[in-house]
Amino acid sequence: MGELRDLTERLVSIPSHDDETAAGDAIASCLREETAADVTRDAAGNVVAWRNEDADGDSLAFVGHHDVVPPDESQTDDGDYVVYEDDGRLYGRGTADMKGAVAAMLLAFRDAEPDGPLAFASFVGEEVGGEGARHAISEGFAPDYAVVGEGSTGYSEGGVLDVAVAHKGRRASTVTAAGEAAHASEVESGENAVYRACDAVDVLRDLDAPAADVLGQHLAGSLAVTEIEGGTAWNVIPESCEVTVDERTVPGERAALERVEDVEGVSWTVDQDLPPMACDDAAFADSVLEAARTVQDGAGEHVAKPHATDAGWLADAGTTCLVCGPAEPGEAHTADESVSLDVLSRCRAVYRRAADGIPGGQS
Repeated sequence: MGELRDLTERLVSIPSHDDETAAGDAIASCLREETAADVTRDAAGNVVAWRNEDADGDSLAFVGHHDVVPPDESQTDDGDYVVYEDDGRLYGRGTADMKGAVAAMLLAFRDAEPDGPLAFASFVGEEVGGEGARHAISEGFAPDYAVVGEGSTGYSEGGVLDVAVAHKGRRASTVTAAGEAAHASEVESGENAVYRACDAVDVLRDLDAPAADVLGQHLAGSLAVTEIEGGTAWNVIPESCEVTVDERTVPGERAALERVEDVEGVSWTVDQDLPPMACDDAAFADSVLEAARTVQDGAGEHVAKPHATDAGWLADAGTTCLVCGPAEPGEAHTADESVSLDVLSRCRAVYRRAADGIPGGQS
């Protein structure tokens, strides 16, 4: 436990909300000092290491990220990140999301005795749309299987490590209504863009958000208008109006947002599209869950996450993914972010067991 705690504290103490370079340097340095793996840093700043890369059999990757969201004022001291232990938990920005999991994966990667190819990857830019994951994939990072260390603890029962077989994605869109400006005393001389936007919102409210079932887990998508902005003055008919739409997507179909363009003067653009994830190998999901059950009293379950992760990008590119990590619901991005050292230790053991076995539950 001491080694894992110390490595987590070391990584968490390195600021990485504006610049991930130093955190990536520390991870790469540890890999080069502690393993004989082939370690690379790509142009984006990702850290990728391989063991037995040319061996036969399916490849497995441990995947995390070392960027974090900006810290709360209470989490810094003179520009340094504050990290401390209290009652079996390590506190600080990035403990839960997700440098604790990165540390556990790094040590499991070092200690594993895999027969097949084994990778460790810590990406940059996860918090801003998966920039690092997308770059790595474009450069050929394509493991057959991956365990992504985002949070999967406490979904079935408090403090229990679960295994997520699916998660939702997020599509952010802007619906733009164009009109024609006129003096508000001459309504008939213009075309009111706000009215057109409201007509588009009515279309959105009538759309069905798709749902999906993945290995026994049900995911329900959602659709919500979250912002609306239009007009320039109280006495001017508005010539433009924008509506922001937040859509939580599921594997398979998407909501038919394009129907808003049936309203005259309305157009639709996608600003961000974070893909959902669905595990497509029940044997792999069962084998990792069984590993979790061997290291804890609580049974653990297959679960689904509401949040997008880098597993979505990997799954979209053809990698069979699972999410398994120490963070608990509502823990990440908070002023009192922390991680349970006991759960972190369990994660390390699960990662090690996954690496020593054959992905997909095959013998």
